[in-house]
Parts: sequence; structure tokens; C-alpha cells
Amino acid sequence: MKKVELLIERILLGCRWLLVVFYGGLAVGLGAYAINFIDKVCSLWTHVLVVSEKELLLNMLALIDATLVAGLTVMVMISGYENFVSRFDDVENGGEKDLAWLGKLDTGGLKLKLAASIVAISSIGLLEVFLNIDKHSEAEVRWSAIIYLIFVVSAVLLGLAERLPVIWKGNSHE
Repeated sequence: MKKVELLIERILLGCRWLLVVFYGGLAVGLGAYAINFIDKVCSLWTHVLVVSEKELLLNMLALIDATLVAGLTVMVMISGYENFVSRFDDVENGGEKDLAWLGKLDTGGLKLKLAASIVAISSIGLLEVFLNIDKHSEAEVRWSAIIYLIFVVSAVLLGLAERLPVIWKGNSHE
């Protein structure tokens, strides 16, 4: 019976390598997103002298938004791989010294960084709505603000939930 148990454990542990397919898909998506980003930059550059300051600001916000989404994607890929699949090895320098920063983002920290990134991304979206307020109905503006507030409240609650065990442990020693 112990052999069956060990076999099941090895199979389940080996299944973590299936996540590589998802991280690879994110990398491919990130490449496509990078091409789209370059297209946006080229389009902005070719029209820089004819667009209004407001349009330029909106285009810059779109670039910032894309950069935040790309950083979020990389964060998920690296942290997810490091936490769920395998540790990264520093092949060039023969040790883990230069890659020590990778292991510092646990799943709780990742959740907080993801929440902060989502709040930042949604705040840019909300700012774009307010800058183009004449193109949006009152209901669209209201819902954009409500959705943004939901993201902010969710991020705060996630932060509090991450701190609760620390606070709880601190109070139990008294």
C-alpha cells in the first residue's frame, strides 16, 4: 500500500510541471503584447506633432497601462514558476546569490502585488474615462468609479487578511 501512496504522490508532484504550459502561454502573450506596445509607440511618435495635449496624455496613459499589465504578467510568471514548479538556478554565476530576490515573493506577497497592480491599472482606466467624460454616459462614469472602488476595497481587504496572522500571533503572546 505504501508503494501506491508513493506513486500517487510522485504523480501529483509531477503534475506541477503542467503549469509550465500556462507560464509559456503567458510568455507568448507577453510577446504579442510587446509587439502591440511597439505599434502604439510608433503610432504615437508619427502623430506627436498633430495631436492635442489631452490626446498625448491619453496615449501616454495607455503606454503606462500596458507597462503595468506587462509587469503584472512577468510577476505572475516568475513568482508562479518559482513557487509552484521549481526554483531558478543562476547558471551563469554558479549559484543562487544573484537570483535570491526571486524567492522573496511568496503567494501572499504576490496577491498583494497583484491587487496593487490591478488598482493602478484600473485607476488609469478611470482617469481615461474622466479625461474623456464627454464620450461616456453618466452611468458609465458611475460604474467605472464603483468598479475602481471595489478594486481598492478588495486590495485593502487582501492586505488586512495578509496581516491578520501576524497581528493574531502578536496578540496571543500577551
